[in-house]
Amino acid sequence: MTLENLLGSALEKIPLDATNIHRLLVAASRSLADAQLAQMSSEGRFDMAYKSIMQAANAALQSRGFRTLTSKPGHHVTMIQSLTITVGVDRQFMITLDGLRKLRNLSDYSGDPVSESMAVEAVAHAKRLLAEVESWVADNSSFDSL
Repeated sequence: MTLENLLGSALEKIPLDATNIHRLLVAASRSLADAQLAQMSSEGRFDMAYKSIMQAANAALQSRGFRTLTSKPGHHVTMIQSLTITVGVDRQFMITLDGLRKLRNLSDYSGDPVSESMAVEAVAHAKRLLAEVESWVADNSSFDSL
């Protein structure tokens, strides 16, 4: 898969916007902080960790000059699966993140409970992804201003 192959069906090309990418990374960091609030339920912490993952994945995609077509189904899948291309996360980590997406769907659409251990795991994966995306953006010469 290449990002160009997904143009029109799942992605659109956008101009690079360092300010917006920075805002997404800051938002991902805030969501991650909220995911670690002890007084929140495990479902709430899981949801905030997942939100952080999506914000970081969106920043990664936008750092390559693309964004998902949110009017088309599957934009969360596209953001997660593109991470291997956008910032080079390993395939196993991408599969793990996709598993969190599936769990989130079960929780949101079927009311399945989220265990404490799954919330803790989601937070750990959100931390890792945010660190990897921030590192990639910092190392990319196009984003010196971030």
